[in-house]
Formats: sequence, structure tokens, C-alpha cells
Amino acid sequence: MSKQPMSLPTPPSKTATAEAECPWFAAAMLAMEAGEVIRLRLEKFARGEADAGEEAELMVNEKIVAALEATAKLMAGASPAAIVDLYRDYVAANARRLSA
Repeated sequence: MSKQPMSLPTPPSKTATAEAECPWFAAAMLAMEAGEVIRLRLEKFARGEADAGEEAELMVNEKIVAALEATAKLMAGASPAAIVDLYRDYVAANARRLSA
């Protein structure tokens, strides 16, 4: 019987762990994408479009709903990356709607 050297499990890389704890790239993209939605909304408000008031109300309602959903997910054990992804989904939907 030959003896094989015992192999130790490889620990996860520090980069992978750090990305799961705080998704820097996704968070930076969220900031940039949100900036575009802000620009689109400000243009709508500045032009005085007929539905600008409705857009302002929708914006506030969406922020409340998104915050409540994020809170519930955090309390259920979601990762920070999952919360960033949630907000990116909301921002993408707004960008599509405002660009149409």
C-alpha cells in the first residue's frame, strides 16, 4: 500500500469572498445606471411634460417599495450582492420606461 500525501482543501480566494460581501463593480454600475435614470427624469420634469407629476409620484412609490423589498430580503438572509442586483433591476426597468 502506497501512502499518498494528504491534500488540504483549498480555501476560497479572498477576491471571491470580498466580491460576495460587497460587490464593488455591480455597485459602481448601479451608481452609473441610476445617474442615467436621474437624467431622464430631470429632462421630463424640465420639459414640463404632462405626466411629470405622475412620474414624481411613481418615483417616490417605487423607492418605498424597493426599500421595503430590500429590507425583507436582508432580513431573510440575502447577500449584499443580491440587494444590489435587486436595485439594478428596478433601475433598468425605469431606464427602459423613461427611454421609450
